[in-house]
Amino acid sequence: MPVWQHLYDELKDKGFMVVAVAEESRGADHARPWIEQAKSSYWQLIDTEHRLSDLYNLVNVPQAIWIDEEGRIVRPPETAGSTDHFRRMDLKTKTMSPQDQAERLAAREAYLDAVRAWVRTGQHALPSGMARAGLPRVTPEIAEARAHFRLGVWLRQHGRTAEGDRQMAEASRLYPESWSMWRQAADLDEVGKASGPEFWARVQALGDRPYYPPPKL
Repeated sequence: MPVWQHLYDELKDKGFMVVAVAEESRGADHARPWIEQAKSSYWQLIDTEHRLSDLYNLVNVPQAIWIDEEGRIVRPPETAGSTDHFRRMDLKTKTMSPQDQAERLAAREAYLDAVRAWVRTGQHALPSGMARAGLPRVTPEIAEARAHFRLGVWLRQHGRTAEGDRQMAEASRLYPESWSMWRQAADLDEVGKASGPEFWARVQALGDRPYYPPPKL
């Protein structure tokens, strides 16, 4: 959050606004303390029903969509400055090599520089046809996965945990690319599970496929 606050402070006089949205299946109060502690002056919202993912087909965090002053998407959802360097982390010490840390920081700064260039000069904004073509396509399987996920959350909220877990497992089966749905389900099962051994097993199973596909700037 401090990164976005700094960027907002730098660019707010040019009509720039950051809208950060926390997707939180446990309810707004689970995310609210982090937001209040940050004391950001940009907009922070809590989405307990994952409407943002439905609208833009978001599959991971952090992802960002660039929207211009006319309300037009000029860059479709893409990774917002994060990289796959974490995959080489020492899992015992939770540390990365100095080189990986430096490369990760450089990639984040390159993304932030791209945002600055867009706000100041319009650079990196895509023509409407290209932006539209880059929007993720929602297939029938993805739509069905979302329905299973939403039902699973509802069932868990109403004390039907086993049924809810089955629905969310089916959601991940239908749409394995959605890390957001899997992590939300894992976190509902047990706080911290979303970053535990099962998460790392899923990451390792990717093989050569990226966890954070780099933005095509």
